[in-house]
Amino acid sequence: MRHIRRVSVISTGTVRIRPEHVETNGTPRLWWLTTSRRWTAPRPINVYVIEHEDGLVLFDTGQDRRSVTDPSYFPGGAVGHLYRRLAAFDIPETATLSDQLHALGYDIADVRVAILSHLHQDHIGGLRELPRSARVLVGSADLASVDKRFAVLDGLLREHIRVPGVDWVAIDPAPIQDDAIAPFERAHDVIGDGSLLLLPTPGHTSGSLSLLLRSDGLPTMLFVGDLTYDAELLAADRVPGVGTRKLLHETTRRVNQLVSRHPGTVVLAAHDPAAAGLLEAALTAEGTDR
Repeated sequence: MRHIRRVSVISTGTVRIRPEHVETNGTPRLWWLTTSRRWTAPRPINVYVIEHEDGLVLFDTGQDRRSVTDPSYFPGGAVGHLYRRLAAFDIPETATLSDQLHALGYDIADVRVAILSHLHQDHIGGLRELPRSARVLVGSADLASVDKRFAVLDGLLREHIRVPGVDWVAIDPAPIQDDAIAPFERAHDVIGDGSLLLLPTPGHTSGSLSLLLRSDGLPTMLFVGDLTYDAELLAADRVPGVGTRKLLHETTRRVNQLVSRHPGTVVLAAHDPAAAGLLEAALTAEGTDR
């Protein structure tokens, strides 16, 4: 049975980051963050849109346009300086989550479930636009971190996460009997039909989640958030400079083992410039309209 009708990618603007952010060179994060003079070319801020027969599912919600229009969006002082050093955003007026969904023929009110790979600013930006009927799924460890004293230093902007009316669902993937997801042993079935499974992929944050999509007539897809910024780097076990390096390597190897067991799996990251093309090519090869 085909549970998923369509998979698309939209982008809520672009972001430039440091080369050491994309791939670690062994330098401690605080050092390169405060000394690097280089930026990458603009990279997309991807949101993946999954039209399930039971409703619209999002993987991440992008960047809030207010982050480039409201001077008070980010913290001030030394912490604000670090945020400005970390990323530079370009978000056109029509790059909001609602506008981008509308361009695909959807209404923001169609969203049934929004999955957040983690809670950094460029993944939570659409929270205020979501309908109050939508469930918002996030790793329980990440959600618990929001209220810690120095959460802002970990990239967690509490005032933009604790949005009134959001129906939070804290996810702890549980043991599952499904040999097809080995070497993973835990998962959370988003809809209950096996088509969308959340896998624990810690490293970038302790509670980071990836989404495995399986449906008749579609290639297998794995949405990995910020586990990598480039699918080719992930395949080579070359990890980003933000996160816990040991965990990033461990999770990357598990992901690569899973992918190797399912040839043709498309790995789709949040800021990979190649992601839209990878998705398009996979759907075309499968003979599926986007």
